[in-house]
Order: sequence, then C-alpha cells, then structure tokens
Amino acid sequence: QLTTLNHRVLEPKLITRSNSITFANPKAPVYPRLAQGKSWDEMTVTWTSGYSTKEATPFVEWGIQGQIQILSPAGTLTFSRDTMCGPPARTVGWRDPGFIHTSFFKDLWPNLKYTYRIGHRLFNGQIVWGRQNSFKAPPYPGEDSLQRVVIFGDLGKAEIDGSNEYNDFERGSINTTYQLVKDLKNIDMVMHIGDICYASGYLSQWDQFTAQVEPIASTVPYMVASGNHERDWPGSGSFYGTLDSGGECGVPAQNMFYVPAENREQFWYLTDYGMFRFCVANTELDWRPGTEQYKFIEHCLSSVDRQKQPWLIFLAHRVLGYSSATFYGAEGTTEEPMGRESLQLLWQKYRVDIAMYGHVHGYERTCPVYENVCVAKGSDRYSGAFTATTHVVVGGGGASLAEYTAERARWSHAQDLDYGFAKLTAFNHTTLLMEYKRSRDG
Repeated sequence: QLTTLNHRVLEPKLITRSNSITFANPKAPVYPRLAQGKSWDEMTVTWTSGYSTKEATPFVEWGIQGQIQILSPAGTLTFSRDTMCGPPARTVGWRDPGFIHTSFFKDLWPNLKYTYRIGHRLFNGQIVWGRQNSFKAPPYPGEDSLQRVVIFGDLGKAEIDGSNEYNDFERGSINTTYQLVKDLKNIDMVMHIGDICYASGYLSQWDQFTAQVEPIASTVPYMVASGNHERDWPGSGSFYGTLDSGGECGVPAQNMFYVPAENREQFWYLTDYGMFRFCVANTELDWRPGTEQYKFIEHCLSSVDRQKQPWLIFLAHRVLGYSSATFYGAEGTTEEPMGRESLQLLWQKYRVDIAMYGHVHGYERTCPVYENVCVAKGSDRYSGAFTATTHVVVGGGGASLAEYTAERARWSHAQDLDYGFAKLTAFNHTTLLMEYKRSRDG
C-alpha cells in the first residue's frame, strides 16, 4: 500500500551573488611553531605548507635582530592515510595534512632577540614568504636570571565566534589562549602536557589548533607531551588500549610538533631552560621499572647538576601521582594504576621539586607528599631543605571540567574546579614561585 503525501515545495530565490572568493595562495607557509632543540643553544621552527620538495625548497631566514640574516634549510615530513590505525582518522576524518617542515636555529647567543621568516623557493626562482616573527634565545643552563614557564594540559581548540562543531567540549581553550597571548611578554616557554587539540581522528582540526596557538607558538617555545587523545589505540603499542586517539595512534602529533626526543615516536625527552630541568614522560607508553622509559626518567632526574639547575620538574599527561578526580575514585584509587608505586622512589631519591600532570580537567595541588603521607604540612610558602615532591594537576586548559570526590584526602591542599594554567617563575637559585591562574580573568 502506497500513501502519497503532497508537500508544497518552496523554491529558494536567488537575491544576489557575491564576488568569487579564493585563497591568494592555498599552499602558502603557515602556523610557525617554535620548540627547544636538543642543546641549550638550539631552537627549532616547524610549519605547514602545501609545497612538496618536488615543487619548492623550504628554508628559514633568521638572525640577531637588526643584524645580517642567514638562510638555513628545512627538512620536510608528511604522513599518509595508511599510517593511521583506524577510523575515523583512516576514513571520514582523513584529510591530507600537506607538508610539515622543520628548520634549526643553532649556536644561539643567550637571551638575545632574533627575527625569522619561513619561506619556500620555487624552482622558477620566486620565493613565497611567511610573516616575520621574533623570539628570545634561551638562557645558558644555570644562568641566574628571571625565567618564566607556563604549564597546562588538555587545551583543545574552539570556535572564537561561539559557533558549534562536532564533539565540541573544549570551549575553555579560547580563554586560556587569550590569557597567554595577553601576557606573552612575561612568558619565556610553554609546556602543553598532553591532549593537545582533541582532533580524535578528524585531521583538519590540527590546522585549526596550530592556527589558534600561532600567536604564542611563533614567539616562545611551545613544548608538547603525548596524551591519550594523541596516542591510544588498541593493538598499536600504546600502554592503554582505548579508542581515544580516534585512530591517529600518535602519528599527527609527532609530526606536527617537534620535540627534542631521541625517538619522536617514543615522545619522552628532557629539556633545560636556565635554572630549570624538565623531565617529560610519556604516560601512553610503559614507564614501569625495567622499561626503556623508566631508564630515561632516572637518567633525566639523576644527570642534572643541581648547583646550576636547582629546579627539577617532572611532567606527564596522566596522573602518576595524586588526584581527587571522581573517575579515579570510582576505581578505588587516586592515580593511574602502578603510577607512583613505580616512580615515587625516583622522585624522592632525586629530590623532584614539583611533578605536574594533565588528564584531570581542573586544578589540584598536594602537600609535599611521599607514600600518601604529607612529609611537610601543606602551605603556600616553603623554605629550607627538600622534604618531598609536591604534585600538581593542571589539566584545566580547556576541555570540559572533571569532578572531585566529596571526601577530601589529607594530601590535597588546594583545589579549583575551573579552567586555568600554572606559571613557574624562577627568580634565582633559591626562590621559585608557582602561580595558578584562572583562564576566565588571568
């Protein structure tokens, strides 16, 4: 039996037609992002373009501000649909990433201001330039000067006009980005500890993210760590078998951002900045005793000269220390399984000042704690000899906020269920300030 329905069809009426809109150059170099190199006097710049090495030669023009500029070559990488581990990255979310270029600034003079321009020399001799930017070279390791580092996790990206998009839950990222841009003259480096852009297999969102952070990343080193939304996929070698990466299994992250790792697929590395030593772990690969990563962590913690670099900071995405998040509480724990049980002996032995994590979307700071016990009373001011590591969760960069358990543990000194970030300021070899700043008002 067929039933016929009669609908009145309203035909659209053409009122006017705009001029044709095109990109001046769809292949132009965009989104420069700085990073620390493998030595203290080296930095890198990575950018995206549509130019393969068969069409143009990528390079960067750079030098001390106001002096003769030199040219340095850039390497070129890309990745294909076949390197994705599953859907949607391999299916509806796939989009060709173009080409990713990295060049190195070497033999930098400490603290001097440099200018740079990314570019591509076409084979007809024409040069396609990006915008000119500038950066300040890192201080010498151990140098006694003002050094300021911002740390957060779980930023993501959002539409600045408030329009909706699929799976949109990182709206706090706009405020965080705005606060960092606003205070950029008082920031020397940014550490984004995992869950970078939440593309989760929709690859065009990596360009959206690098565009959002470009005002920051083009001016100060923007260092990243691996999180579950970058790496995790069943059967891909990740420590956790979740679907959180949307089939990316770490490939876009390790190509889009440079890190000074011996093996970028492993994504663990150390970086020195003046009086700071940062040991950046990868919680998405095994960190337990006997593993390659455990050996790296111990080497990073043990090899620093604390006379020159007194401030030793451990960074990781998932909480390997302490957290009051309800999703941990529901499992009867306050951490990732085998987290601090594997690493707390190292933190204590090598006197790690602060361990910082993302993953839990909010802020929490412990007392100096070891084996669940406050070795010193929680405070806003500490002096004297090291007692134990302070653990800080700074996962409120932008993704939807978590919840805390109703019962407060004794080690939990400060909590804030809001969007925000941490800022470490080393004034000298004996004074370190840690601030937690809310993204809504700075």
